[in-house]
Amino acid sequence: MPQQAIFITGGASGIGRAVAVLFAQRGWRVGLADVNAAGLAETLAMLPAGSATTHKLDVRDRDQWVAALADFAAASGGRMDVLFANAGIGTSGPFAATPPAELERCVAVNLLGVVHGAHAGFELLAATPGSVMLITSSAAGIYGTSGAAIYSATKFAVRGLAEALDGEWASAGVKVRTLMPSFIDTPLLDQPAGGSNQQIRDNVRRAGLEITPVGEVAEAAWAAAHGTVLHTRVGKTARKLWFAARWMPGALRRQAQRSRLGRR
Repeated sequence: MPQQAIFITGGASGIGRAVAVLFAQRGWRVGLADVNAAGLAETLAMLPAGSATTHKLDVRDRDQWVAALADFAAASGGRMDVLFANAGIGTSGPFAATPPAELERCVAVNLLGVVHGAHAGFELLAATPGSVMLITSSAAGIYGTSGAAIYSATKFAVRGLAEALDGEWASAGVKVRTLMPSFIDTPLLDQPAGGSNQQIRDNVRRAGLEITPVGEVAEAAWAAAHGTVLHTRVGKTARKLWFAARWMPGALRRQAQRSRLGRR
C-alpha cells in the first residue's frame, strides 16, 4: 500500500506541529504548510528524515493553495489521505471596539482559508480512496463566546461548512470532520484577553478551567481521521459545553452576559 499522506496548515507550531509529529511517527508522509518559515523548519527537524516537505502558504491566497497542493501531490505520489485545515488566529476584545481590519483578517484566515483549502483540495481528496478533510473548529463554535465574537463566528462557520460538505462529498468518497478543542496549551493562550493586559492563559486558570495538552489534540485528530464522528470535542470544557448547549442553553446565555473569556 502506498504511504498515506497528510497536508497540514498551521504546521509551524501548536496543534499543527503536534499532529505532524504524531502522524509521522505512525508512518505517514507529511506536508507542512504555514506562513512562518522558521517555525516550519523547526517542525521539520522533529520529523523522521525524508518523511515531510514544507510549503510556504498564506491560507488567504487561493493561488498559493493551488501551488502548495500541487507540490505536495508531486511529493506524495498523487495522494492526500487527510487535508488538515488547521491554520487560525485568535481575536478577542469588545466587538464594537475592534478595528474592522482585525475583524476582516480573522474572517479571512479562519473561514476563507478553510474555504480556499476545501475548494482547491477537493480534486486530490477525491482521487484518494477513504480521504478525509479535517477542520479545526473550536469550543467557541459550540456556543458564542463573549469577548471573542468574530472568532466564534468563524468557528461556527467552519462547523457548518464541514456538516454541509460531509453530505455533499459523500458520493465522492470524501469524509469531512472537525476538531472542537477548548483551551489548548498553544501560543494562542498567551495573547491578551478581551482587550486587557492579562493573558488568556491567566484568565483560564483563574476561572478554574483546564488547559488540555496539545498531544491530546493530536490523538483526537488521529481518531477523527479514522473514525465516524463528525465533530470531535477535545477537553472537558468542550464536552461540557456541548452538553450544556443542547440541554441548558438558557444558563449558557446568562453566563455569556456575565463574562468575557477568550477560547481556543
